[in-house]
Amino acid sequence: MKSAVETLNPTRVRLTVEVPFEELKDSLDAAYKKINQQVTVKGFRKGKIPARVIDQRFGRGAVLEEAVNDALPKFYTEAVNEAEVNPLGQPEVDIKELKDGELLAFTAEVDIRPAIEIPDYSGIEVEVDAVEVTDEDIEKSVEQLRERFASTNPVERAAAEGDVVTLDLTAEVDGEVLPDGVADGVSYTIGSGELLDGIDAAVTGLEAGGEATFTSQLKGGSAAGKDAQVTVKVTAVAARELPELDDEFAQMASEFDTLDELKADSRKRLENMKQFDQATQAQERVLEKFLELAEIPVPEKLLEDEVNTRKHNLEHHQLGQMGLSLEKYLELQGKTVEEFEAETKEQAVKGIKTQFLLDELVSKEELNVEQDELTEHLFRRAASSGMSPDQFAQAVVQGGQVPMLVGEVARGKALAVVVEAAKVVDTNGEVVDLSDDEDEVEAAAETVEAVTGEAEVAEEK
Repeated sequence: MKSAVETLNPTRVRLTVEVPFEELKDSLDAAYKKINQQVTVKGFRKGKIPARVIDQRFGRGAVLEEAVNDALPKFYTEAVNEAEVNPLGQPEVDIKELKDGELLAFTAEVDIRPAIEIPDYSGIEVEVDAVEVTDEDIEKSVEQLRERFASTNPVERAAAEGDVVTLDLTAEVDGEVLPDGVADGVSYTIGSGELLDGIDAAVTGLEAGGEATFTSQLKGGSAAGKDAQVTVKVTAVAARELPELDDEFAQMASEFDTLDELKADSRKRLENMKQFDQATQAQERVLEKFLELAEIPVPEKLLEDEVNTRKHNLEHHQLGQMGLSLEKYLELQGKTVEEFEAETKEQAVKGIKTQFLLDELVSKEELNVEQDELTEHLFRRAASSGMSPDQFAQAVVQGGQVPMLVGEVARGKALAVVVEAAKVVDTNGEVVDLSDDEDEVEAAAETVEAVTGEAEVAEEK
């Protein structure tokens, strides 16, 4: 076999391959055997039909076509390895010549990973929010905990903000009660904003037995996104009573003996949360700078596939679960189709460039993924998917997605390397040291996932 490679552009090549006919022998034998099992000829047992009879009855061309289809993947792979290119996706194959007994010649055009030069990232500088926990933050945190331990007592008066009311609801669209538009005994805290727009104004001032009707846009169900006439009846009103903020409350609501200890723990937890947010912000901003420094061409076909994948996942998975169409989603977001298309393309370009650049850094720095790192990543992905680690691991193995998980961790390690080399300062001018963060790699992997999305730039040979 002879092959040559021609670079069409930085992300696409054309392989030209010539195969001597004798190298098709195995595939020809396999073709005759396959056809033997599929056809019957009077006077011959199934599977025992001579090749000359198959040629006479069904045509030598059918045998050659079967043999070439069988042999092409092997010869294509050999050409790819010989050319030392990294193909992306499936090739476009064109048979140029097929001379029986002499020669098979074909070309294969395919997208490839572009050659990328890792830029000097040692001079990257970014600014992040300072970690500041105020007394107001702590008071808000403690108040939220206090709300969770509130009690309710029935009252015989008009409902007011903060009260817990029991409601019967009926929703109609175009005068028809919806199949899923009736709900009785719904508990709702006035002012929480957790139900329907307009319900607070409708029930405020009503006593038990009172009714009101209002118009609201439905957020879910069979008529999600449509305006409905909602009739609400208050069947009970209860006042919420908050516990006193004292040591007794601290003992009831936590493992601490005093309110001061509870507040100190709240401060520590808030600081940890803000430090995590700060680290994520640093990773995102360092990645932005890193991408700006690199020249990374993007294959057109790969970009088209990635855009389509992102649109499909949004429309058929995320929005489907919410009962929203893409049109209604864009209306709620205040975006035009053109703006959505441009935004999706921009995100796809960034995701592909991020994978290319970080994968190149993984190779250059020879970063390896340890078993404990992969296990930690698997546990985190399982938790976010709502599956047990065993279930998630089984699904990953059965779906052949172990390399994908390894790639996610490896890119997280690559980003962590760049972040450690960067200068990160907060808005107070203080240098932020992220090197002591034990979860830095896993956090970086999450940051990369958020950029690259669910699709994986896969190499196929």
